[in-house]
Amino acid sequence: MSETTHDSAVAMSAPPASDEGLTPAQRAQKYGLSQSGARPSLPEYVRQLWHRRHFISAFASAKLTAQYSQAKLGQVWQVATPLLNALVYYLIFGLLIGTRKGVPDFVPFLVTGVFIFTFTQSSVMAGTRAISGNLGLVRALHFPRACLPISFCLMQLQQLLFSMGVLVLILLGFGQLPTWSWLLVVPALALQFLFNTGLAMVMARLGSKTPDLAQLMPFIMRTWMYASGVMFSIDLILKGKDVPAFVEVLLNANPAAIYIDLMRFALIDSFTKDQLPHHVWAFAGGWALLMGVVGFVYFWKAEERYGRG
Repeated sequence: MSETTHDSAVAMSAPPASDEGLTPAQRAQKYGLSQSGARPSLPEYVRQLWHRRHFISAFASAKLTAQYSQAKLGQVWQVATPLLNALVYYLIFGLLIGTRKGVPDFVPFLVTGVFIFTFTQSSVMAGTRAISGNLGLVRALHFPRACLPISFCLMQLQQLLFSMGVLVLILLGFGQLPTWSWLLVVPALALQFLFNTGLAMVMARLGSKTPDLAQLMPFIMRTWMYASGVMFSIDLILKGKDVPAFVEVLLNANPAAIYIDLMRFALIDSFTKDQLPHHVWAFAGGWALLMGVVGFVYFWKAEERYGRG
């Protein structure tokens, strides 16, 4: 009797004969099983992101509120930080080095450059830590991981829009009255936001595997800032100098410099279209489309690996 029971138990625990010879993938397909946390198709991924658009917006607003919650001045630092940077650059570059010579309306020129480059800089820095700095959230909940870098870039856009009120006051204080060209701020910022988001996604994937990248990024961003004409006019610096043609092309095609120039053209009367690179809007749109698409696809390719040790 005991032997019969033992044989019966063995028979029940053995896989059905029909499963013999099947690979794990074939067996999973037979029983309708799917991989946990598998990467969805690209269209499905976009659909999931759209369904979580309210989470993205709420997460960005919450992060922005919490960022300065421990500071006594609170949200004032959103404006004070770039203004203090602009003051330092004015003292060192404008007065000591003399980059303000030949640049009309240098203060609006400088402050606009600082605010717009800070938008890109902060987006990239936040994107680098988007996954590695939120591992608890990534491992605890199932959601499209692209929500995080997008939220951080949206947070930086909200911060920039808050700071734009102070930029407008500075422009008015230095005699820059509103004109129809100010409407160009909207498409310029939209293109820059798309570029920033794509670049932040690239850095989020790289930073998820190499957390030390966050320590290196400030040096890279500082070098990029010096090559973007934030504190000086690239045209005046290159004028009369014998530099290789490819260097001039690279400086003029620099996406950060392009978005800064577009904002200066929109807001500052003395910054004319003659100071813009040729086909500047094509460059701005091309960089935004290229980085937005490439960054999104590059990030999506590693979707199932985020948060795994």
